Amino acid sequence: MTASPAGSLQLLVGLGNPGDKYAGTRHNVGFMALERLAAAAGVPFKHQVKLHGLFCEVGQGASRLRLLMPQTFMNDSGRSIRAALDWYGLAPGQLLLLVDDMDLPLGRLRLRASGGAGGHNGLRSTIAHLGGQDFARLRIGIGAPSANPVERKERTMSHVLGRFQASEQPILGEVLAEVSSGIDLIQRLGLERAANRLNSFGAPSAAKLVDAGALAQPQASSAASSPAPSRPSP
Repeated sequence: MTASPAGSLQLLVGLGNPGDKYAGTRHNVGFMALERLAAAAGVPFKHQVKLHGLFCEVGQGASRLRLLMPQTFMNDSGRSIRAALDWYGLAPGQLLLLVDDMDLPLGRLRLRASGGAGGHNGLRSTIAHLGGQDFARLRIGIGAPSANPVERKERTMSHVLGRFQASEQPILGEVLAEVSSGIDLIQRLGLERAANRLNSFGAPSAAKLVDAGALAQPQASSAASSPAPSRPSP
């Protein structure tokens, strides 16, 4: 991983789908992470037409961060991100994308300085609009609906557009808290040092559920996830 200088992070983008219908779904875990940060800072999101999204700023001076939740639906997320980078005169290297990942179990995180879309339409749109893959992304594990490739493909849409189960809520809370801590670490120490912590994180509640046999932990599959369409169907 190429180290990102401390203080270079300027724009934090969470991916998801807009509207109450999709609030709290697994696909919207990027939104949830930003909402937690904004709530902790006591700052409300406001709709910015020019950015095609909900936007706010938290922190001051060198610790200031711009938070963006695109309202374009997942498959067109890159349009909002490109608009924000252009408006504020930022480079892709000053961006961190928060995105759900079925190939990671719930309770795990993966920070990378660059990479492909991995079958995620929000990432694919971002890569297309930015003209490259050189932007950081923090993948937030949501687990797969099945370890069986056929069942996984059949159940992907209902899984990513479904809400976290009651038994998963403690894990989700621990993950979102770690994401907040990790973002602070990235700001202070840079990507490489933050990745050492984030990539080794495992939510304590997830381990307890696995031990109890209450949380499925399928093996990571090479099958691509199939995130929601640009205008998700009911």
